[in-house]
Amino acid sequence: MANLKEVKQRITSVISTQQITKAMKMVSAAKLRRAQDKIIQMRPFSQKLTAILNNVSAASEGATDLVYAQKREVKKVLLIPITSDKGLCGAFNSNVMKATNLAIREHFAGADITIMPIGKKSLEYFKKTNYPRIEGFSTLFLDLSSDNIRAAANYAMDAFAAGEFDQVFLIFNEFKNVATQFVRTEQFLPMEAVATEEVKVDTDYILEPSREFIIEELVPKALRTQFLKAILESNASEHGARMTAMDKATENAGDLLKELKLMYNRTRQAAITNEILEIVAGANALGGK
Repeated sequence: MANLKEVKQRITSVISTQQITKAMKMVSAAKLRRAQDKIIQMRPFSQKLTAILNNVSAASEGATDLVYAQKREVKKVLLIPITSDKGLCGAFNSNVMKATNLAIREHFAGADITIMPIGKKSLEYFKKTNYPRIEGFSTLFLDLSSDNIRAAANYAMDAFAAGEFDQVFLIFNEFKNVATQFVRTEQFLPMEAVATEEVKVDTDYILEPSREFIIEELVPKALRTQFLKAILESNASEHGARMTAMDKATENAGDLLKELKLMYNRTRQAAITNEILEIVAGANALGGK
């Protein structure tokens, strides 16, 4: 059985850890509210923009002649795994890594894979692999501004348009609620065909200045919006995952404290009992003389 000093040190250590996890939970909760508001506001805009693009394209002929919709033989693939900069958020980061490795094994076997990590954890992980990396956007979450996100999206779009890559995929956590996040592997480029035979448009559109101009304006905006949505989804998911992890860690620390305090009391009681027995034994020994 551990002595009183060791048990007391463990109790002090667990109390300090519990205070840290509780504070981290509160910080994540505050950040989550802001991140959740952003993604909730972003989703309707993204859906509406896509709907407008689909409707305008379906109402026109030749909507699939876009550079961002060109389908080529898949030889070179760009994967963009989106993680956090910090840990202590459960399986949030490891799930993205697993999904990336699974996609490489099952869907891109034989293709030349390039990784564009976003988030320090993603960069640290893929530094240990032999895949070529584009590291210029790994610190995106240090300054999560629309300009920086647009620059990352533009890089992927320009590289695809120039023929450097045949496909581009985003791998990120999609936010559902505080306790639930789903890993998504989403095709970013080439974009899905916006006009199909099944699309029926009942509205006659008058397009000014021209269909080509509107499509050329809407498509890059829609792609950048898709990229921004993935970043915001991941950001909200990170804070939700960290809040859940820290809440569970705080509960576990509380349970451990109960066990340690019980152990401390038992150890203290045993020590007092031993002292009493020694005193009684000493008194009996003196009385026997």
